[in-house]
Amino acid sequence: MDRQQLIEQIKTKRSFLCVGLDTDLKKVPQHLLDGEDPIFSFNKAIIDATADYCVAYKPNLAFYEAFGVSGMMAFEKTVKYLKENYPDHFIIADAKRGDIGNTSAMYARTFFEEYDVDSLTVAPYMGEDSVTPFLGYEGKWVILLALTSNKGSHDFQLTTDSEGERLFEKVLRTSQQWGTADNMMYVVGATQGKMFEDIRRVAPDHFLLVPGVGAQGGSLEEVCRYGMNADCGLLVNSSRGIIYASNGTDFATVAGEKAKELKEQMDKVLTEHGL
Repeated sequence: MDRQQLIEQIKTKRSFLCVGLDTDLKKVPQHLLDGEDPIFSFNKAIIDATADYCVAYKPNLAFYEAFGVSGMMAFEKTVKYLKENYPDHFIIADAKRGDIGNTSAMYARTFFEEYDVDSLTVAPYMGEDSVTPFLGYEGKWVILLALTSNKGSHDFQLTTDSEGERLFEKVLRTSQQWGTADNMMYVVGATQGKMFEDIRRVAPDHFLLVPGVGAQGGSLEEVCRYGMNADCGLLVNSSRGIIYASNGTDFATVAGEKAKELKEQMDKVLTEHGL
């Protein structure tokens, strides 16, 4: 999916919601656990209930790799189900890969050729040659970690060099020499609030993937006030706040209701920004 297609989806659906598929068998409703593939069954139900209200899905690979072959098969089935039934939705593999060049090339091949997802989260801290192998695929996106939502983000990402530039700002500035606003996004945690102004000073045009709204306490209103640009420029992710809103037999229905609530808030914001 290219940039213009993503923008059109946002405008058409009046939503920039990404639903995170962090599927934990300890939290999946009990009645699904006796089935042949409870991870996929859960994902399928969540997808069917929320597809009308979001533009993207983000499976977190850790929740699939934890179950070995069966977990990765569930991930593959989930991606295939999305591509066959909801082909207009943007698929993000949240894997945070990044290594020396030849290893990154194999990671890129895995996710962009074998699984054929639209995008992959990538850790930038080994530098250019660890990122550029992911950028060689037409129509695919790299989503670089920039300023994350976890407490420990302050340990390194906010440290400054001798000229006063913070590490996350250096990542934003330097990485724009490798990719463009057409194939690179950045992860910026919703809990960073007004820091989105600093992000936008360095990267005004790029899309931002924004986790942390909902269970982590991030404010959608703040994210939009400081982070939205002329094309929207945001994919706001909610995982636990949607998919685990209920652990009963009504889990999918409640997930749909939570996604609809966020979509309605986003529709209002888009209208206010003239989009």
